[in-house]
Amino acid sequence: MSFIYNFILLFASQFLKILALFSPKLNLFVQGRKSVFETLKNNIQEFDKTIWFHAASLGEYEQGLPVIEKVKQQHPNHKIILTFFSPSGYEIRKNNTVADVTVYLPLDTIANAKQFLKVVHPEMVFFIKYEFWPNYLKELKHQNIKTYLISGVFRKNQAFFKWYGGFYRKALKTFTYFFVQNESSKLVLQSIGFDNVKISGDTRFDRVVTLLEKENTLDFIAAFKNNQPTIVIGSSWPKDEELLVNYINESSENVKFIIAPHNIKAEQIKNIKSQITKSSVLFSEKSNIDLSSFQVFIIDTIGILTKIYSYADIAYVGGGFGNPGVHNLLEPATFGIPIVIGPNYSHFAEAIALVGLEGCVSIKNQSELNDALNLLLQNEEERLEKGHICSTFVQMNKGATAHILNNIKI
Repeated sequence: MSFIYNFILLFASQFLKILALFSPKLNLFVQGRKSVFETLKNNIQEFDKTIWFHAASLGEYEQGLPVIEKVKQQHPNHKIILTFFSPSGYEIRKNNTVADVTVYLPLDTIANAKQFLKVVHPEMVFFIKYEFWPNYLKELKHQNIKTYLISGVFRKNQAFFKWYGGFYRKALKTFTYFFVQNESSKLVLQSIGFDNVKISGDTRFDRVVTLLEKENTLDFIAAFKNNQPTIVIGSSWPKDEELLVNYINESSENVKFIIAPHNIKAEQIKNIKSQITKSSVLFSEKSNIDLSSFQVFIIDTIGILTKIYSYADIAYVGGGFGNPGVHNLLEPATFGIPIVIGPNYSHFAEAIALVGLEGCVSIKNQSELNDALNLLLQNEEERLEKGHICSTFVQMNKGATAHILNNIKI
Protein backbone atom coordinates (compact mmCIF):
# COMPACT_ATOMS: atom_id res chain seq x y z
CA MET A 1 0.00 0.00 0.00
CA SER A 2 2.88 2.37 0.79
CA PHE A 3 4.30 1.83 -2.70
CA ILE A 4 0.94 2.54 -4.33
CA TYR A 5 0.45 5.69 -2.22
CA ASN A 6 3.86 7.08 -3.14
CA PHE A 7 3.39 6.24 -6.82
CA ILE A 8 0.01 8.03 -6.90
CA LEU A 9 1.53 11.02 -5.11
CA LEU A 10 4.37 11.21 -7.63
CA PHE A 11 1.92 11.04 -10.53
CA ALA A 12 -0.35 13.65 -8.93
CA SER A 13 2.53 16.06 -8.35
CA GLN A 14 3.33 16.04 -12.07
CA PHE A 15 -0.30 16.18 -13.17
CA LEU A 16 -0.94 19.19 -10.91
CA LYS A 17 1.73 21.15 -12.77
CA ILE A 18 -0.27 20.71 -15.96
CA LEU A 19 -3.61 21.56 -14.33
CA ALA A 20 -2.01 24.65 -12.75
CA LEU A 21 -1.67 26.15 -16.22
CA PHE A 22 -5.46 26.43 -16.37
CA SER A 23 -6.36 27.14 -12.73
CA PRO A 24 -5.22 30.22 -10.76
CA LYS A 25 -5.81 28.43 -7.45
CA LEU A 26 -3.81 25.36 -8.47
CA ASN A 27 -1.13 27.65 -9.81
CA LEU A 28 -0.79 29.16 -6.33
CA PHE A 29 -0.70 25.62 -4.93
CA VAL A 30 2.17 24.63 -7.23
CA GLN A 31 4.16 27.87 -7.43
CA GLY A 32 3.87 28.57 -3.73
CA ARG A 33 5.71 25.36 -2.89
CA LYS A 34 8.74 26.08 -5.07
CA SER A 35 10.45 28.35 -2.54
CA VAL A 36 9.44 26.61 0.69
CA PHE A 37 12.79 25.04 1.56
CA GLU A 38 14.67 28.21 0.68
CA THR A 39 12.37 30.21 2.96
CA LEU A 40 12.81 27.73 5.78
CA LYS A 41 16.60 27.68 5.49
CA ASN A 42 16.74 31.47 5.47
CA ASN A 43 14.70 31.74 8.66
CA ILE A 44 15.65 28.72 10.76
CA GLN A 45 19.13 28.09 12.12
CA GLU A 46 20.42 24.76 13.38
CA PHE A 47 20.48 26.04 16.96
CA ASP A 48 16.88 27.36 16.88
CA LYS A 49 14.24 25.66 18.99
CA THR A 50 11.08 25.18 16.97
CA ILE A 51 7.47 24.05 17.32
CA TRP A 52 5.54 23.14 14.17
CA PHE A 53 1.79 23.64 13.62
CA HIS A 54 0.02 22.39 10.50
CA ALA A 55 -3.37 23.61 9.29
CA ALA A 56 -5.09 22.34 6.17
CA SER A 57 -6.71 25.67 5.41
CA LEU A 58 -8.11 28.87 6.91
CA GLY A 59 -10.73 27.19 9.09
CA GLU A 60 -8.18 24.92 10.74
CA TYR A 61 -5.83 27.87 11.30
CA GLU A 62 -8.58 29.78 13.09
CA GLN A 63 -9.36 26.66 15.08
CA GLY A 64 -5.77 26.19 16.18
CA LEU A 65 -5.02 29.87 16.76
CA PRO A 66 -5.78 29.86 20.52
CA VAL A 67 -3.31 27.01 21.03
CA ILE A 68 -0.66 28.63 18.83
CA GLU A 69 -0.95 31.89 20.75
CA LYS A 70 -0.70 30.19 24.15
CA VAL A 71 2.23 28.01 23.12
CA LYS A 72 4.02 31.07 21.77
CA GLN A 73 3.33 32.91 25.02
CA GLN A 74 4.57 30.04 27.18
CA HIS A 75 7.65 29.34 25.02
CA PRO A 76 8.91 32.73 23.76
CA ASN A 77 12.34 31.28 22.91
CA HIS A 78 10.91 28.83 20.41
CA LYS A 79 10.22 29.70 16.79
CA ILE A 80 6.69 28.86 15.67
CA ILE A 81 6.59 27.24 12.22
CA LEU A 82 3.16 27.25 10.56
CA THR A 83 2.31 25.30 7.41
CA PHE A 84 -0.78 25.29 5.22
CA PHE A 85 -1.87 22.78 2.64
CA SER A 86 -4.41 24.94 0.82
CA PRO A 87 -3.97 28.31 -0.94
CA SER A 88 -7.23 29.48 0.64
CA GLY A 89 -5.49 29.31 4.00
CA TYR A 90 -1.96 30.33 3.12
CA GLU A 91 -2.74 33.27 0.86
CA ILE A 92 -5.05 34.87 3.44
CA ARG A 93 -2.89 34.25 6.51
CA LYS A 94 0.66 34.20 5.12
CA ASN A 95 1.36 37.53 6.84
CA ASN A 96 0.06 36.50 10.25
CA THR A 97 2.02 37.71 13.29
CA VAL A 98 1.65 34.66 15.52
CA ALA A 99 4.08 32.42 13.57
CA ASP A 100 7.75 33.17 12.95
CA VAL A 101 7.70 31.35 9.61
CA THR A 102 4.63 30.57 7.49
CA VAL A 103 4.90 28.39 4.38
CA TYR A 104 3.03 25.85 2.30
CA LEU A 105 3.52 22.25 3.40
CA PRO A 106 5.57 20.49 0.68
CA LEU A 107 3.80 17.49 -0.82
CA ASP A 108 3.96 14.33 1.27
CA THR A 109 6.81 12.58 -0.51
CA ILE A 110 9.43 10.62 1.42
CA ALA A 111 12.18 13.03 0.32
CA ASN A 112 10.16 16.12 1.25
CA ALA A 113 9.30 14.75 4.68
CA LYS A 114 12.94 13.99 5.47
CA GLN A 115 14.19 17.36 4.19
CA PHE A 116 11.44 19.35 5.90
CA LEU A 117 12.08 17.79 9.31
CA LYS A 118 15.83 18.16 8.89
CA VAL A 119 15.49 21.90 8.30
CA VAL A 120 12.71 22.58 10.80
CA HIS A 121 13.85 20.03 13.46
CA PRO A 122 10.75 20.63 15.66
CA GLU A 123 10.64 19.61 19.31
CA MET A 124 6.89 19.19 19.07
CA VAL A 125 4.27 19.06 16.30
CA PHE A 126 0.56 19.90 16.27
CA PHE A 127 -1.80 18.86 13.51
CA ILE A 128 -5.08 20.77 13.68
CA LYS A 129 -8.34 18.82 13.35
CA TYR A 130 -7.31 16.54 10.48
CA GLU A 131 -4.96 15.87 7.56
CA PHE A 132 -2.87 12.80 8.12
CA TRP A 133 0.14 12.67 5.79
CA PRO A 134 1.69 9.18 6.06
CA ASN A 135 5.26 10.04 5.05
CA TYR A 136 5.50 13.03 7.37
CA LEU A 137 3.97 11.03 10.20
CA LYS A 138 6.26 8.06 9.58
CA GLU A 139 9.33 10.31 9.72
CA LEU A 140 8.08 12.03 12.88
CA LYS A 141 7.69 8.62 14.49
CA HIS A 142 11.14 7.56 13.29
CA GLN A 143 12.69 10.67 14.85
CA ASN A 144 10.69 10.24 18.07
CA ILE A 145 9.18 13.73 17.85
CA LYS A 146 6.11 14.36 20.00
CA THR A 147 3.11 14.76 17.72
CA TYR A 148 -0.38 15.84 18.76
CA LEU A 149 -3.73 16.14 17.06
CA ILE A 150 -5.86 18.97 18.44
CA SER A 151 -9.61 19.50 18.00
CA GLY A 152 -9.72 16.19 16.16
CA VAL A 153 -12.93 14.72 14.76
CA PHE A 154 -13.27 11.08 13.73
CA ARG A 155 -16.23 9.30 12.14
CA LYS A 156 -16.94 5.62 11.46
CA ASN A 157 -17.06 6.17 7.71
CA GLN A 158 -13.40 7.24 7.53
CA ALA A 159 -10.81 4.90 6.01
CA PHE A 160 -9.12 4.32 9.40
CA PHE A 161 -12.11 2.27 10.52
CA LYS A 162 -12.64 0.19 7.38
CA TRP A 163 -11.26 -3.30 6.68
CA TYR A 164 -8.93 -1.82 4.05
CA GLY A 165 -7.65 0.96 6.32
CA GLY A 166 -4.53 -0.69 7.74
CA PHE A 167 -2.17 1.71 5.95
CA TYR A 168 -4.01 4.71 7.39
CA ARG A 169 -4.32 3.19 10.87
CA LYS A 170 -0.55 2.77 10.87
CA ALA A 171 -0.18 6.50 10.25
CA LEU A 172 -2.26 7.23 13.34
CA LYS A 173 0.22 5.34 15.52
CA THR A 174 2.56 8.31 15.14
CA PHE A 175 0.53 10.51 17.45
CA THR A 176 1.63 10.93 21.02
CA TYR A 177 -1.88 11.99 21.94
CA PHE A 178 -5.23 12.75 20.32
CA PHE A 179 -7.23 15.67 21.70
CA VAL A 180 -10.68 15.20 20.18
CA GLN A 181 -13.83 17.28 20.18
CA ASN A 182 -16.39 14.73 21.29
CA GLU A 183 -17.19 11.35 22.80
CA SER A 184 -17.97 9.67 19.48
CA SER A 185 -14.49 10.50 18.16
CA LYS A 186 -12.93 8.99 21.26
CA LEU A 187 -15.02 5.83 20.98
CA VAL A 188 -14.19 5.13 17.33
CA LEU A 189 -10.47 5.58 18.04
CA GLN A 190 -10.71 3.22 20.98
CA SER A 191 -12.50 0.71 18.76
CA ILE A 192 -9.27 0.25 16.77
CA GLY A 193 -7.01 0.12 19.81
CA PHE A 194 -6.09 3.73 20.57
CA ASP A 195 -6.27 4.67 24.24
CA ASN A 196 -4.12 7.80 24.06
CA VAL A 197 -7.21 9.94 23.57
CA LYS A 198 -8.69 12.80 25.57
CA ILE A 199 -11.88 14.76 24.95
CA SER A 200 -10.76 18.37 25.05
CA GLY A 201 -13.56 20.02 23.12
CA ASP A 202 -13.28 22.45 20.23
CA THR A 203 -10.65 25.21 20.41
CA ARG A 204 -12.78 27.38 18.12
CA PHE A 205 -14.88 28.30 21.15
CA ASP A 206 -11.78 29.72 22.84
CA ARG A 207 -10.99 31.77 19.76
CA VAL A 208 -14.44 33.30 19.40
CA VAL A 209 -14.71 34.10 23.11
CA THR A 210 -11.66 36.36 22.74
CA LEU A 211 -13.57 38.40 20.14
CA LEU A 212 -15.51 39.98 22.99
CA GLU A 213 -12.26 41.35 24.42
CA LYS A 214 -11.14 42.93 21.15
CA GLU A 215 -11.88 46.31 19.63
CA ASN A 216 -14.76 45.63 17.25
CA THR A 217 -15.70 49.23 16.42
CA LEU A 218 -16.31 50.06 12.77
CA ASP A 219 -17.46 53.67 12.52
CA PHE A 220 -18.81 53.26 8.99
CA ILE A 221 -21.00 50.33 10.07
CA ALA A 222 -22.31 52.35 13.01
CA ALA A 223 -23.09 55.21 10.62
CA PHE A 224 -24.93 52.87 8.25
CA LYS A 225 -26.87 51.14 11.03
CA ASN A 226 -27.96 54.47 12.49
CA ASN A 227 -29.56 52.69 15.48
CA GLN A 228 -32.01 50.80 13.29
CA PRO A 229 -32.72 47.03 13.36
CA THR A 230 -29.98 45.37 11.30
CA ILE A 231 -29.74 41.91 9.74
CA VAL A 232 -26.19 40.81 8.89
CA ILE A 233 -25.92 38.21 6.11
CA GLY A 234 -22.54 36.51 6.35
CA SER A 235 -20.76 34.20 3.90
CA SER A 236 -23.76 33.98 1.58
CA TRP A 237 -23.91 31.88 -1.57
CA PRO A 238 -26.18 32.42 -4.61
CA LYS A 239 -28.95 30.16 -3.27
CA ASP A 240 -28.98 32.05 0.04
CA GLU A 241 -28.92 35.37 -1.81
CA GLU A 242 -31.82 34.38 -4.07
CA LEU A 243 -34.12 34.03 -1.06
CA LEU A 244 -32.66 36.93 0.88
CA VAL A 245 -32.92 39.41 -2.00
CA ASN A 246 -36.62 38.58 -2.28
CA TYR A 247 -37.01 39.25 1.42
CA ILE A 248 -35.01 42.48 1.30
CA ASN A 249 -37.03 43.85 -1.61
CA GLU A 250 -40.27 43.31 0.33
CA SER A 251 -38.93 44.49 3.70
CA SER A 252 -39.87 47.50 5.78
CA GLU A 253 -37.91 50.69 5.18
CA ASN A 254 -36.72 50.83 8.80
CA VAL A 255 -34.76 47.54 8.59
CA LYS A 256 -31.12 47.61 7.49
CA PHE A 257 -29.24 44.78 5.76
CA ILE A 258 -25.51 44.12 5.55
CA ILE A 259 -24.48 41.46 3.02
CA ALA A 260 -20.97 39.95 3.17
CA PRO A 261 -20.95 37.37 0.33
CA HIS A 262 -18.67 34.35 0.34
CA ASN A 263 -17.63 35.24 -3.21
CA ILE A 264 -16.57 38.87 -3.61
CA LYS A 265 -15.67 38.73 -7.28
CA ALA A 266 -16.84 41.86 -9.09
CA GLU A 267 -19.31 40.00 -11.30
CA GLN A 268 -20.98 38.30 -8.32
CA ILE A 269 -21.22 41.56 -6.38
CA LYS A 270 -22.66 43.34 -9.41
CA ASN A 271 -25.25 40.57 -9.81
CA ILE A 272 -26.39 40.87 -6.19
CA LYS A 273 -26.63 44.66 -6.32
CA SER A 274 -28.59 44.62 -9.58
CA GLN A 275 -31.30 42.42 -8.05
CA ILE A 276 -31.88 44.64 -5.01
CA THR A 277 -34.55 47.31 -5.43
CA LYS A 278 -33.80 49.03 -2.11
CA SER A 279 -31.12 51.72 -1.89
CA SER A 280 -27.77 49.94 -1.71
CA VAL A 281 -24.09 50.84 -1.46
CA LEU A 282 -20.84 48.87 -1.71
CA PHE A 283 -18.00 48.95 0.80
CA SER A 284 -15.75 50.11 -2.04
CA GLU A 285 -18.07 53.09 -2.61
CA LYS A 286 -18.42 54.24 0.99
CA SER A 287 -16.04 57.22 0.97
CA ASN A 288 -17.68 60.64 1.30
CA ILE A 289 -21.18 59.16 1.28
CA ASP A 290 -23.95 59.47 3.88
CA LEU A 291 -24.23 55.76 4.65
CA SER A 292 -27.24 56.24 6.90
CA SER A 293 -29.36 57.02 3.83
CA PHE A 294 -28.96 53.50 2.43
CA GLN A 295 -30.89 50.38 3.41
CA VAL A 296 -28.46 47.74 2.09
CA PHE A 297 -24.67 47.69 2.56
CA ILE A 298 -22.78 45.12 0.43
CA ILE A 299 -19.30 44.26 1.74
CA ASP A 300 -17.06 43.65 -1.27
CA THR A 301 -13.93 43.05 0.80
CA ILE A 302 -12.68 40.42 3.27
CA GLY A 303 -11.50 40.43 6.87
CA ILE A 304 -14.16 42.52 8.62
CA LEU A 305 -17.19 40.21 8.87
CA THR A 306 -16.41 39.26 12.48
CA LYS A 307 -16.53 42.88 13.58
CA ILE A 308 -19.66 43.50 11.53
CA TYR A 309 -21.47 40.72 13.43
CA SER A 310 -21.06 42.78 16.61
CA TYR A 311 -23.53 45.31 15.11
CA ALA A 312 -26.14 42.73 14.13
CA ASP A 313 -29.56 42.26 15.70
CA ILE A 314 -30.05 39.09 13.65
CA ALA A 315 -27.54 37.05 11.65
CA TYR A 316 -28.11 34.90 8.60
CA VAL A 317 -25.13 32.60 8.02
CA GLY A 318 -24.82 31.28 4.47
CA GLY A 319 -23.75 27.99 2.95
CA GLY A 320 -26.66 25.95 4.28
CA PHE A 321 -28.08 25.27 0.83
CA GLY A 322 -24.79 23.82 -0.44
CA ASN A 323 -22.39 20.99 0.31
CA PRO A 324 -20.90 20.38 2.86
CA GLY A 325 -23.11 23.05 4.39
CA VAL A 326 -23.37 26.10 6.59
CA HIS A 327 -20.41 28.36 7.43
CA ASN A 328 -19.15 29.41 10.86
CA LEU A 329 -21.95 30.06 13.37
CA LEU A 330 -19.73 30.66 16.37
CA GLU A 331 -18.72 34.22 15.51
CA PRO A 332 -22.26 35.64 15.52
CA ALA A 333 -23.20 33.33 18.40
CA THR A 334 -20.51 34.72 20.69
CA PHE A 335 -22.01 38.21 20.28
CA GLY A 336 -25.37 36.91 21.49
CA ILE A 337 -27.17 37.16 18.17
CA PRO A 338 -30.02 34.87 17.02
CA ILE A 339 -29.02 32.99 13.86
CA VAL A 340 -30.87 31.78 10.77
CA ILE A 341 -29.35 29.18 8.44
CA GLY A 342 -30.24 26.93 5.50
CA PRO A 343 -31.11 23.21 5.80
CA ASN A 344 -27.67 21.60 5.31
CA TYR A 345 -25.90 21.66 8.68
CA SER A 346 -25.63 17.99 9.70
CA HIS A 347 -21.80 17.97 9.41
CA PHE A 348 -21.40 20.71 12.01
CA ALA A 349 -21.81 19.86 15.68
CA GLU A 350 -22.27 23.45 16.81
CA ALA A 351 -25.07 23.99 14.26
CA ILE A 352 -26.83 20.80 15.34
CA ALA A 353 -26.56 21.87 18.98
CA LEU A 354 -27.75 25.44 18.42
CA VAL A 355 -30.72 24.34 16.30
CA GLY A 356 -31.60 21.84 19.03
CA LEU A 357 -31.34 24.53 21.71
CA GLU A 358 -33.45 26.85 19.51
CA GLY A 359 -30.87 29.61 19.43
CA CYS A 360 -30.57 28.99 15.69
CA VAL A 361 -33.39 28.54 13.17
CA SER A 362 -32.97 26.34 10.09
CA ILE A 363 -35.10 27.21 7.06
CA LYS A 364 -35.72 25.30 3.84
CA ASN A 365 -37.53 27.78 1.59
CA GLN A 366 -38.68 31.37 1.05
CA SER A 367 -41.75 31.07 3.25
CA GLU A 368 -39.78 29.71 6.19
CA LEU A 369 -37.11 32.40 5.78
CA ASN A 370 -39.74 35.14 5.76
CA ASP A 371 -41.45 33.74 8.85
CA ALA A 372 -38.19 33.32 10.78
CA LEU A 373 -36.88 36.82 10.08
CA ASN A 374 -40.26 38.49 10.63
CA LEU A 375 -40.69 36.79 13.99
CA LEU A 376 -37.23 37.85 15.16
CA LEU A 377 -37.76 41.43 13.99
CA GLN A 378 -41.21 41.80 15.50
CA ASN A 379 -40.74 39.89 18.76
CA GLU A 380 -37.95 41.43 20.84
CA GLU A 381 -38.34 38.86 23.62
CA GLU A 382 -37.90 35.99 21.16
CA ARG A 383 -34.89 37.71 19.58
CA LEU A 384 -33.14 38.35 22.89
CA GLU A 385 -33.86 34.84 24.20
CA LYS A 386 -32.40 33.15 21.14
CA GLY A 387 -29.38 35.45 21.28
CA HIS A 388 -28.85 34.59 24.93
CA ILE A 389 -28.98 30.87 24.11
CA CYS A 390 -26.26 31.38 21.48
CA SER A 391 -23.88 33.35 23.72
CA THR A 392 -24.39 30.96 26.65
CA PHE A 393 -23.65 27.99 24.39
CA VAL A 394 -20.29 29.50 23.40
CA GLN A 395 -19.36 30.37 26.98
CA MET A 396 -20.26 26.89 28.24
CA ASN A 397 -18.01 25.21 25.67
CA LYS A 398 -14.82 27.24 26.07
CA GLY A 399 -11.73 25.79 27.75
CA ALA A 400 -10.33 23.34 25.18
CA THR A 401 -7.05 25.24 24.86
CA ALA A 402 -6.34 25.09 28.59
CA HIS A 403 -7.23 21.40 28.66
CA ILE A 404 -4.77 20.65 25.86
CA LEU A 405 -1.91 22.68 27.31
CA ASN A 406 -2.42 21.17 30.74
CA ASN A 407 -1.81 17.74 29.25
CA ILE A 408 1.33 18.40 27.23
CA LYS A 409 4.85 19.39 28.17
CA ILE A 410 7.83 20.49 26.16
